[in-house]
Amino acid sequence: MTNPDKQELVDRRYLRMARIWAENSYCTRRKVGALLVKDRMIISDGYNGTPTGFENNCEDEEGNSKAYVLHAEANAITKVARSSNNSDGATLYITASPCLECAKLIIQAGIKRVVYGENYRLSDGIDLLKRAGIETLCLPVD
Repeated sequence: MTNPDKQELVDRRYLRMARIWAENSYCTRRKVGALLVKDRMIISDGYNGTPTGFENNCEDEEGNSKAYVLHAEANAITKVARSSNNSDGATLYITASPCLECAKLIIQAGIKRVVYGENYRLSDGIDLLKRAGIETLCLPVD
């Protein structure tokens, strides 16, 4: 797909799907969704939440995120790692730009492109992805 306008349309569709997927999150402060796409197929998905088998409560009594809550992109990457597929060369669509820790996972997972809908409060994750040569694109909500 070389037409930039067509690519943007596809990117916006997958981002809309990631926003819908975020609705599965039990987090109250912020719901984040992610889709991993390779060869025009969704190979994994994720949303922020607690690890499998934990209670579906992401925040403590003061409203702060619990330390063990997984980010949406980490859930998508670990889910594909448990499958027969791999994320080498994939595009990650995520509703918010990744944090530094998730950026490290993205690099190690071989993801080549990250499309996100809004900026996280810190830019160090995006800075690291750019340093690694990973294409990043912010497509704000229409």
